[in-house]
Amino acid sequence: MKKTTLYLFLTSLLTFTIQAQDTCSGALPLSGPGTYAVGVINGTPPTTFCAPNGAIPTANVPAGEWYSYTPTQNYSVTLTSDIALNNPRKDTRVHVYSGNCSALTCVAGDDDTGSGYSSVVTFNATAGTTYYIVWDNRWLNTTNNTGFSFQLTESTIVIPSTPISYTTQTISTINSQYNICVVDMNGDFKDDIVGISATNMRIHTQSSTPGNFVIKDIPLTGTVLLPNWSLAAGDYNRDGYNDIVLGNGSGATILTSSNNGTEYSTNTPGQYIFSQRTNFSDLNNDGNLDIFVCHDIAPSCYYLNDGAGGLTFYQSTVTPGAMSIATSTGNYATLFTDFDNDGDSDVFVSKCSGPPCELYRNDGNGVYTNISAIAGINITPIQTWSSAIADFDNDGDMDIIITASAGTHKFFRNELNTTNSVEEAYLNITTGSGWDTNSSTNIDNIAYDFDNDGKVDVLGGGNKIMFNQGNNVFAPVTYTGLTVSAVGDLNNDGFLDFQNGTTIRYAVPNGNNWIKVNLQGIQSNRNGIGARVEIYGAWGKQIRDIRSGEGFRHMSTLNAHFGIGTATEITQIVIIWPSGIVDVINNPNINEALSVIEGSSPLSLVNNENSKIIIYPNPTSDIITLSNIETLSVKNISIISTLGKVVKNVELTNSSFSVSDLTEGYYILMIETTNGEKYSESFIKKN
Repeated sequence: MKKTTLYLFLTSLLTFTIQAQDTCSGALPLSGPGTYAVGVINGTPPTTFCAPNGAIPTANVPAGEWYSYTPTQNYSVTLTSDIALNNPRKDTRVHVYSGNCSALTCVAGDDDTGSGYSSVVTFNATAGTTYYIVWDNRWLNTTNNTGFSFQLTESTIVIPSTPISYTTQTISTINSQYNICVVDMNGDFKDDIVGISATNMRIHTQSSTPGNFVIKDIPLTGTVLLPNWSLAAGDYNRDGYNDIVLGNGSGATILTSSNNGTEYSTNTPGQYIFSQRTNFSDLNNDGNLDIFVCHDIAPSCYYLNDGAGGLTFYQSTVTPGAMSIATSTGNYATLFTDFDNDGDSDVFVSKCSGPPCELYRNDGNGVYTNISAIAGINITPIQTWSSAIADFDNDGDMDIIITASAGTHKFFRNELNTTNSVEEAYLNITTGSGWDTNSSTNIDNIAYDFDNDGKVDVLGGGNKIMFNQGNNVFAPVTYTGLTVSAVGDLNNDGFLDFQNGTTIRYAVPNGNNWIKVNLQGIQSNRNGIGARVEIYGAWGKQIRDIRSGEGFRHMSTLNAHFGIGTATEITQIVIIWPSGIVDVINNPNINEALSVIEGSSPLSLVNNENSKIIIYPNPTSDIITLSNIETLSVKNISIISTLGKVVKNVELTNSSFSVSDLTEGYYILMIETTNGEKYSESFIKKN
C-alpha cells in the first residue's frame, strides 16, 4: 500500500473514531483496562452532570466525547486523566452514567481531584452493565482543547467478611417494658442503659469494671405515656443530667431530672400527637434545648423551652407564630443536622404513607424553609420510616441515604458548593453504590463507624451492616441476630456496642485506632447538641454532628465517636458550637476519650493588630487583669460556670476585676464586642 493511500486510510479511521465518540448512541466501546485518547472535544454535550460544579447552563458546556464500557465481572473501576502521558495536566471533567441513552442515570463523576485540575474517579461496576463515560470541555477553551489521554483500571471488589466481630452478654435485669436507650445518665460521659416502665425508670450505669453495671431504680408517678414509638434524651433543664422524652401514639411524656439525677418528675402535657420520632434540638438557637415530636397524621409539634423550666406547645401551620417544620402528614422521623455548613441545624424528615421526604433549611430566627425540591431529594415513590445521614465520603458535608422501609434505597451525595450562595441539588449516586443491590428493607436505619476504619457505615435490615468501602461504595456483612438497636460504648473501649433487650453485643477491638469526644456546653445547650466536631489527620477530614434521636425509635450515645483506622495521630480537633464559639485541640491523644468544655480551648487568643488579649494571673484567688483589652470595642464581659450559668457580669477597673466572691472552681470568661463577636478563655479560681 502506498504511503499516501495508507495515510488517507488511517485518517479516515481516525475521523471515524472521533466521530463515533460524539454521541451517546455512537459511544466508542472500551475493551477494558488501558489508556485511551480523547481528541478535540466537539460532540454532543451531556445534559445531566455527575461531577461536582455540575449545575451550570448547557451553553457553558458546548461539547462532550462519549465512551461505553461493559465489565465482564464486578470491578472497582478507576478513570483518571492524572497520568504522565498528559504533560502538563489539563483541566478535565468526567461523568459516568448507567441506563440507556434516552434515560441516563449518574453513577459517578469528578472535576479536580487529580493534580493540575485533572480528574480521578472510582466507581463500582456490575458485570454485564453498560456504563457511559463522558468527558466534557467545561474548562477547556479553543487553545487547550487539543486532546488528552485517560486511563481505565479494574480491580476486583473484595467483600469484607468480618471487619468487626462481636461477643454477647445477657443481662436479665434489663427487664423494663421499653429498653431502647443508651446514653450517659450520671454525668460521667460513659454510656448507660435506660429502661422505662409505667411506674419506674431503671438505669444500668457503667461501673469502673468493663461489662459491669450498677442498677438504679427511679420511681415514676403520674401519667406516663410509654414510648411505644420512640425515646430521646437531652439535658433541657441544664442541671448536668439528661432528661427523657417518650413518644407515644397518644402524645408525649417528659421526664425531668432533679436532685443530681436521683429523681425524675413526670410531665404529660396532654396534647394529642400520634408521635413517631422524638428529638431534643435547640430550634431557635437560644442555648436551651427544645423538644420536637413527629406527628404522623397531622403537622408536627414541638415544645419550646423558655430556659426557666417552662415548655410552650406549638404545632406547625396551626399555632400562631409556629415554625414550619414537617408541615404535612406522614412524618416518621426527623433528623437535625447541618446540611449546608452554615453553623445551624437543618431538618430532614423521613416520610411514609405516600409523600416524599423533606429537607428544611434553617435560615435563623426560627425560620425554616422547605428546600426539598431544590435539593432534589423529594423523589417518589418511596416508603421510609428513617434515613441514614452522615458524611459518607469524608468531604466535609452531610450526605443522605433514604433507606427504604419498602421499595428501593436511594443514595444522595451532598453537592454543597461553598463558593456561592446558590442551593445546589443533591446528586443521586445510588447506581453502583451497593445500595442499588441491597434488597433488605427496614423501618430503622442508623449510621456510625462500626469498625473504626474512618468511614461511616449503616445498620439497617437483613441483620447486616452495610460497610463503607470508600468512594461511596458499600458492601454488606451479615451478623446472626443483629438488628437496629440502641448504640453506645458500653465497656468504654472506644468501639460501639449494641443493646437490644437483655442482650449486649460488644465489639471486639480489631486494632483500628479511635477517639471519643465528649462535650459540655456553656453558652450552647449543655449536651452540645447541634455542635459539629471535626477531626483532621493524614486521611484528611472527618465530621460528626451531635444529634439527639438517630434512626426511628432508639436513643443512642451523645458522644462523638471517630475511628481513624491504622492512623496513629490526629493533628487537630475543631468543635464548632451552636453559639458560634470554636474550640481547637491540637495533637490530642488517640484511643482516649476527650472531654471539652465550650470555650475552654478557643481557636486562638483574641488578636487585634497583633496585640494578644491575655488574662493573668491564671489560676487566681482574687484579681484578674486583661492585657490589651483596650484594643477591643467591648460590649459585655461575663463569667460563666460549668453549668452554663452567668455567675458574674464584669465591670473593669484599669483593665482588671475581682473574682474573690466566686467559689473555687473552673470558669469561662466570655468577651462580647459591640459588633457581635464573641471570645472566650478559661480560668481557675482558687482559694
